[in-house]
Amino acid sequence: MATTLGHTTAPQAAPQADWHRIFESLADEHSYTVDEIDGHLPEGLVGTLYRNGPGKNEIGGKPYAHLFDGDGLLSQFAFDGKQLHYRNRFVRTTHYLAERAADKPVMRNYGQQRPGGPLANAFRAPANVANTSVQFHAGDLLALYEGGRPWQLDPDTLETLGEYDYDGQLKNSYTYSAHPTWDPGTGELYNFGIQYGPTTKLRTYRIDSRGKLHHLHAIKLPFPTLNHDCALTSRYMVFVIDPVVVRVPRFLLGLASLDQAVRFDSSKATQVILAPRDGGRPRIAECEPFFHYHINNAFDDGADVVLDLVRYPDYDNIHRGFRDARHSGLDGIETKLTRMRVSPSDTVTMEDTWQRRCEFPQHDWRLTSRPHRFTYLAAQAERDAAPDAPLNGIVKMDQRDNSTRVHAFGPGHVAGEPIFVPRSDDSAEDDGWLLSLVYSAAEHRSRLVVLDARDVESDPVAVAHLRHHVPLGFHGTFTSRVAGV
Repeated sequence: MATTLGHTTAPQAAPQADWHRIFESLADEHSYTVDEIDGHLPEGLVGTLYRNGPGKNEIGGKPYAHLFDGDGLLSQFAFDGKQLHYRNRFVRTTHYLAERAADKPVMRNYGQQRPGGPLANAFRAPANVANTSVQFHAGDLLALYEGGRPWQLDPDTLETLGEYDYDGQLKNSYTYSAHPTWDPGTGELYNFGIQYGPTTKLRTYRIDSRGKLHHLHAIKLPFPTLNHDCALTSRYMVFVIDPVVVRVPRFLLGLASLDQAVRFDSSKATQVILAPRDGGRPRIAECEPFFHYHINNAFDDGADVVLDLVRYPDYDNIHRGFRDARHSGLDGIETKLTRMRVSPSDTVTMEDTWQRRCEFPQHDWRLTSRPHRFTYLAAQAERDAAPDAPLNGIVKMDQRDNSTRVHAFGPGHVAGEPIFVPRSDDSAEDDGWLLSLVYSAAEHRSRLVVLDARDVESDPVAVAHLRHHVPLGFHGTFTSRVAGV
């Protein structure tokens, strides 16, 4: 069924409004109490949802070359048990301040080159636009991006405080991925960064519950590559390294942007790297080549390691749309939710469990590194959707039998990553709420939808309508701390 303004109706024909307008920049920063709410906010839903994504997607009136080039925009949804307050602010990175002042491209980016040809771009690293994810740990709020260090913000006002180097533990040449993984048993975070040089290294980090960073591994990779995510089991940090090869000379000499310098080499295998959490020697297993961004969860099953991820046939399958997001969007993109199993002999087997377009897999974070029953996804809700249809629904999958329950928002809607919030610390795995930021093309507005995770097909518990749209974002996090308003 389809949900419109919080009410369930039969799916209707796609409205004339173009859902691609979700890629338009948000010109203004806002702070207000949300006063248009369908249903009722749950009294037990107390805390703050932070979300991050590119919010300024053009400069000088021209779109950036790639979706990943936009300046990071933090959104804050503060639930105090009675009302919801919304605030957003751009991360005042070096890139944001310089290009806002010049109103033209002045820095090299993931897909955007500086004017002036190869000489103007040679030996320049892409700017850190802090636009991919957000981390709240040990009292610190950090905006994250793959190609550099985090940017710290005030968790209440979202004021940018500056680059964050973990008391000097993150050197200038080190990066900090946008996808750290939290261990609910120890309260620690695990993350990594890729360091380029004569050899490419995967550097792994453990951030203790007090916020101190500890170095674990420096794993040599067979070629310069890109990687977004990692997962945890009780024994390992789990990495999936796809055959995405950065042609370093083309990039360094300014002949191509980082995006243009990447090629997918199908003659190479995808590698699963199991790096012991105690710093021991990694294991490496190989399987057929594919591309991915996100691992949902991983766990030890006896001597085996099991992990779930969303996979693409290759790198260009997704990045074609990202290079012209305002027009092509998701046309032709193929994804599968896949369960992988690595045996003690490092044999890899794969089972596709959801074969319609999907992304942003999530689970109950209390079960990170342990077996989980339920997976939540932003997904293509209709089997007969148009080739360029966006992800317009939330799917709940039962991993016991791969059965699914779908909440469809209807044509002209774009569903964001579903974040699970438990009803209480000791509630059952699916006893809580799913929070997803959903865009409506007909209204050119966004709304925060609260679904009952036990019954995702039913009407939302609450739909909080914002006064404006929020450009397509990537990742978020929820904390029980209520942000000050």
